[in-house]
Amino acid sequence: MTAQMHLPLLFSRVGAVSALTIAALGGTLLAPGGTAQAYAISSHANKALKVAASKEGSPYRFGAKGPYRFDCSGLTLYSYKKAGKTLPRTAQQQYNRTRHVSASARKRGDLVFFHAGGFVYHVGIYAGGGRIWHSPKTGDVVRLAKIWTRSVKYGRVR
Repeated sequence: MTAQMHLPLLFSRVGAVSALTIAALGGTLLAPGGTAQAYAISSHANKALKVAASKEGSPYRFGAKGPYRFDCSGLTLYSYKKAGKTLPRTAQQQYNRTRHVSASARKRGDLVFFHAGGFVYHVGIYAGGGRIWHSPKTGDVVRLAKIWTRSVKYGRVR
């Protein structure tokens, strides 16, 4: 049964007025059997993603955490701080603090952790479509890039 087929049942259970109120206030309605992709990303993840995108072109600097220069974890820390969430300083510490999610469950605003040999060495913010906002390396700038390897893990900021 599709989500659309469940709407009459949903309206009878919740009440049309309540359902319309939820929709008008920007909430989401997901009927039983709906998919995880139907859920909107959280407001803090959405804001962090927008903050990271607003820093496009800012230069990389090792150890920098904004507002004008960033290293990779400095960008994620800064973006989520502006969204009202606290993250630790390094990519590895950020990985340890997030709720780990599978690639199939990733959402825009999740953190993308690049790893090798059990060590996380880089982090960015998932932008959708296999791309991330990140601050890559010395001589580069904050930019949108394709995820270039399969050696990534995903984490959701709580």
